[in-house]
Amino acid sequence: HNKQGPQSCGKSFAQIASVMGFSGFGKKARTFDLEAIFEQTRRTAIERSQQVLGKFTNVTSCSKQSESSSDSGSDSDSDSELIGPPLPPQLTDQDDDELGPLTRASGSTAHSDEDDDDDGENPVKKIPDTHEITLQHGTKTVSALALDPSGARLVTGGYDYDVRFWDFAGMDQAVQAFRSLQPCECHQITSLQYSNTGDVILVVSGNAQAKVLDRDGFNVMECVKGDQYIVDMAKTKGHTAMLNNGCWHPKIKEEFMTCSNDGTVRTWDLSSGKKHKSVFKPRSFQGKKVVPTCCTYSRDGKLIAAGCQDGTIQIWDRNLSVHTKFHCRQAHIPGSDTSCIAFSYDGVTLASRGGDDTLKLWDIRNFKKPVNVATGLNNYFTMTDCCFSPDDRLLVTGTSVKKDGGNGKLAFFDRASFQKVYEIEVTNASVVRCLWHPKLNQIMVGTSNGLAKVYYDPVKSHRYACYKLRLFVRLCYVILQLPKQLDYPCLPCVSPAHALPMFREARQRSTRKQLEKDRLDPKKSNKPEPPVSGPGRGGRVAAHGGTLSSFIVKNIALDKTDDSNPRQAILRHAKEASDNPYWVAPAYKQ
Repeated sequence: HNKQGPQSCGKSFAQIASVMGFSGFGKKARTFDLEAIFEQTRRTAIERSQQVLGKFTNVTSCSKQSESSSDSGSDSDSDSELIGPPLPPQLTDQDDDELGPLTRASGSTAHSDEDDDDDGENPVKKIPDTHEITLQHGTKTVSALALDPSGARLVTGGYDYDVRFWDFAGMDQAVQAFRSLQPCECHQITSLQYSNTGDVILVVSGNAQAKVLDRDGFNVMECVKGDQYIVDMAKTKGHTAMLNNGCWHPKIKEEFMTCSNDGTVRTWDLSSGKKHKSVFKPRSFQGKKVVPTCCTYSRDGKLIAAGCQDGTIQIWDRNLSVHTKFHCRQAHIPGSDTSCIAFSYDGVTLASRGGDDTLKLWDIRNFKKPVNVATGLNNYFTMTDCCFSPDDRLLVTGTSVKKDGGNGKLAFFDRASFQKVYEIEVTNASVVRCLWHPKLNQIMVGTSNGLAKVYYDPVKSHRYACYKLRLFVRLCYVILQLPKQLDYPCLPCVSPAHALPMFREARQRSTRKQLEKDRLDPKKSNKPEPPVSGPGRGGRVAAHGGTLSSFIVKNIALDKTDDSNPRQAILRHAKEASDNPYWVAPAYKQ
């Protein structure tokens, strides 16, 4: 496609190969040294044209700053699985100046290097809030949020019954979900969570049956529904009322747990959904049944905790389902739904988000009273989250607001002093879900107006490694004056296996349209054959009506004798009656 002819195209091809540090575009490509490539690119630009060099006078200084920042970012590049969201439009969609993003990225890196010394002392500086991306899930509340362990895919669920899949590796500037489906039909989604391997997703809805989907949204397993007429819930095979929450076991990849309005917490095995593994029944002080509103595993998977409607927090040993191991009877105000409980990474601290507008911190070794309490945090939803930071020094939760009552905030509390050290104004709606990914150092937020936001920092988040690689490719395009679209690859793109087109299974984007097409297909819809009108055809006999008499006439052989003259019909049997009398003559003789 070069206008200068095939010879210049061959030269440009050879120059590209020499600049990129490899001899061919086959399997013999070597690893890339960013420092050497930047230096070689700068020298090539100077030799090619003084005019190009004069146009970009800031390239040398920018490249030097990028080289210094690449040393600090090389450690984060080692983990190839860490893939985060794409760049925001304000950093990628600039005017005709192609080097603007590089200058800004280098400036932010230099600024961050000055603050690296203080990050170990002040945990607030580790909060990734410099950049944000807004994902439009819908118009209703985003009530469920899940990010896979590698950070490549985000799943959102809401009150609109939809579950949307977001692939950051294959996402363009339109920032649209690549798949949307309704796995539980007309039931609101209350909880979503990836397994610890990231290959399946647990879907908990207002239905009594939890579902497990694979990465592409196809059904893997559905839990069985119990018998609602059995009084003892331990004797039935599954839940009999709507589900409230669910989560995966942190160590065993095939075990997950659900809690329901039937007053039970059940564990399940992915290989067998016909019956639960074990049942935990929360009880009040009087021994009555109480409803668990949230449940979770401890970090080591040995404990099971549940927050109940009567304000209690009950913890069992996973292998002993009869009696509780830890029990706090006045954790929150009775009648308020405890929306979330979360264990810290050290495994001895428990955080609870109550419906009484409080956030409490507990030590399970002394479970009678809370260690710290934060009040004044409005909570209007039964699934408002709270979570710990990756370094276990901060505690995060969202606040709720009424319509036109201000902005929902994401509040950060210091774990030691329990003082509010930072807050982020998210949007003019309630903050329902929040998730702080421990590997990527990115925060995901779900709101009540249908938005899902991603907060990250180009320096503190691991996404910045891929960001610099994209800037380098753009710099090569500008300095070498190459066309934007090439027939050969400029740099090998490292993508997760599930994001490649060859691994994606074909699926209709809209299930509603597919259902309408299947309804018109007589074979898929099992349409019965219409009744035969007129004479029979194709081996079928025409219908004679819908009454009993017509059915008898149809199935019983009829006598075709002509009985039009009743006298002849009677006299036809006269000779047989005289020769062999059976009824009348013997009776008169006696």
